[in-house]
Amino acid sequence: MSVNIKEANLEAITHSIAFMEKDGNCDKDLLKKLKDERNKLLRELNVKQ
Repeated sequence: MSVNIKEANLEAITHSIAFMEKDGNCDKDLLKKLKDERNKLLRELNVKQ
């Protein structure tokens, strides 16, 4: 369960990335942007990658 909005966004982005990678037929630019945003949120939340 998410504690704050950043964690909720991180969870949603992670689920979206997983779905897009599983689908295989996705927009590579969008996937890269989502991964960049996920990494940014991880840094903001001080989570080790």
